[in-house]
Amino acid sequence: MTDEGSGTHRPGARKRDGWGGRGGLWAALAWSLGVLALLVALPLAARHRLPDPLATHWGGRDPDGSMSLTGAVLVPALLWLVLVLVSALLQRYYGERTPGCGAAALASGGVLLTGAQTAVVHANLDRARWQDAAPMGIEVVLVLLATAAAGVLAWLAGRRFGARAEALPAAGAPVLDVPEGEEFVWLSWATNPWLQLLAAVLGLVTVAGVLAAASGLAGLDWSLVLPFALPAVAVLVCSSVQARVTARGLTVGFGPFGRPARHWSPADLVSARVEQRTAAQAGGWGYRINGLGTTVMLRGGTCLVVRTRRGTDFAVSVDDAERGAALLNALIARAGQPTG
Repeated sequence: MTDEGSGTHRPGARKRDGWGGRGGLWAALAWSLGVLALLVALPLAARHRLPDPLATHWGGRDPDGSMSLTGAVLVPALLWLVLVLVSALLQRYYGERTPGCGAAALASGGVLLTGAQTAVVHANLDRARWQDAAPMGIEVVLVLLATAAAGVLAWLAGRRFGARAEALPAAGAPVLDVPEGEEFVWLSWATNPWLQLLAAVLGLVTVAGVLAAASGLAGLDWSLVLPFALPAVAVLVCSSVQARVTARGLTVGFGPFGRPARHWSPADLVSARVEQRTAAQAGGWGYRINGLGTTVMLRGGTCLVVRTRRGTDFAVSVDDAERGAALLNALIARAGQPTG
């Protein structure tokens, strides 16, 4: 039997949008607005230290083309708006067949344009004429490498939380009959849109500080950057969770790449069940430890709860928890463990 992990869409199944749910859509919107603000703000913040016109094109290492300050502000911004529209269309019409394509275009395009704008400002800073702009060299290589890395990472994240089908909950007995030797995969996830939005905002503040330093507008002060960078990573990891049941047991992965992850084999578990829990019961949002055990609470409602052989409970708030618990109980029974 095969559930969500196959990507097969069955009648009556609900599908997520190509951005990985409402949280991914809000994060994409925050990224789009943040990149637009950076493209406009970088040259305007340095306008008193830039020539007008300023160098915007280099033939080899030396500048051979220029543009007015107004053009240097508006042209990248307009290119970005067009790219945002193209990314949205890609995700709308091709996101189901190619999950992550729109996210990859949005991430790589944003990095490319902001990197190029930063390099242009840095090269023209404190120059009397655009012809005196600094030569381009390693900056181009670094921007291209960062662009490729951003595109690949966004594509991988998009494939994990992109347009997969959500299987309908199983009705009936809490233990499913899985024929011996038959392979199966159950896959489900949950996201918290507010945490994803917070991670995007913190990340943009971090990027703004790094780009300001790279352009020469300010020095790089790690005491100001790290308080935003570290929480951005921590919040991003805690903003989404993915639960996967295979013949090897249960794996719960965190963040857009499923790392870090926790794994339990069927021999590690005593039973699996479904419970209704709220954030108040769990002690708040995110990764919580209290009298109920460990709870990964990203949205209130149905949780998949497993009892380990150590006598502790681990709960994760994911969709279709009934089917996941039934499959786990079938695996536990096959391994000779009790299911109650």
